[in-house]
Amino acid sequence: MNSRSAASIAPRLIATVAIGAALALGTTGCTFLTNQSTTIPYSPSDGVSVNATGGDIIVRNALIVATEDGSAGNLVGAFINNGDKSGRINIDVAGNTLTVRVPAGERVSLGADEEPLLIEDLNVKPGGVVEVLFVSGDGDAEPTDVPVLDGTLPEYADLVPDTAE
Repeated sequence: MNSRSAASIAPRLIATVAIGAALALGTTGCTFLTNQSTTIPYSPSDGVSVNATGGDIIVRNALIVATEDGSAGNLVGAFINNGDKSGRINIDVAGNTLTVRVPAGERVSLGADEEPLLIEDLNVKPGGVVEVLFVSGDGDAEPTDVPVLDGTLPEYADLVPDTAE
């Protein structure tokens, strides 16, 4: 009787394992074929981040707060020097070249800890983007589209440039 019951249990066990494997594959198989959104890098704020500046200084949450007509704007964002020497980052935007000095291992936050940089003759209305080149070294740096916002949101209201003379 023992050999007979063992023979009848084997097919059931195989069937149970096969059903369990099919169920596990069916419920998790889509992760083998689909990109996971949590693995895609993105800027979790209104601005953009730039790692490829050609040097040790990287950019976090860069954006421009402009006047209503887009004639002028203030560049805000954080510049972080991951190097062991003080450095500078050159910023080319709308025909203007701006420079930010960043001490070694430090962060300079324009619009929070320091005054934002004024961009004259911006000519990009809020809601658009402007191509900006951030260069901090001799390596490769590529232009980045930086968003242009206005002072509608309370956190940006004080950052709109005062163009009245």
